Amino acid sequence: MEKVISSINLREDRLPPGQRWISAPIVYDIVDDIPDWDMDKYRFKVFGLIENPLELTYEEILRLPSIELIADFHCVTRWSVKEILWEGIQTRYILDKVKPKEEARFVMVHCLEGYTTNIPIEYLLEEDTILAYKMNNYTIPKRHGYPLRLVVPKLYAWKSAKYVWGMEFMEKDVPGFWEQRGYNMRGDPWKEERYW
Repeated sequence: MEKVISSINLREDRLPPGQRWISAPIVYDIVDDIPDWDMDKYRFKVFGLIENPLELTYEEILRLPSIELIADFHCVTRWSVKEILWEGIQTRYILDKVKPKEEARFVMVHCLEGYTTNIPIEYLLEEDTILAYKMNNYTIPKRHGYPLRLVVPKLYAWKSAKYVWGMEFMEKDVPGFWEQRGYNMRGDPWKEERYW
């Protein structure tokens, strides 16, 4: 373990406008049943506008340099949870390895159950954005994103995609699953960027 990062006290307005604190995250999914993933076949892939495409097994991911992150979690449906502890790989470590091309401005995150979400590349360079495989000291429970969850504390939680298998680097901002259905293309909680 390299270090512990806290993103919870970076702002005076810790609770974004329109939010209320609750004790634990509420689980939402785009499908009714989440299957047991075949981890022998699982591969995390990074592709698109990058110099060095990357493909890793789950075991290889677990061997990468990791950090612990303590962060509040803000859902667009107006609830927030304080101080969730995550463990995983900083996304900027991944970006350093794959070397995005100059024209790469956005990333589409791809998930095992078919979910996608788009994120401006600058959020993946933030110290507190990680690909998490542990939550509160345990392997992430299936319904919370096993095997890999993107955690982006500076954005609403629909951007913190669950069941991640890939990151696609793109020049143009393309809407993901919820963005196609009226959610904001960025999702900054402190600006209440909820819907169009």
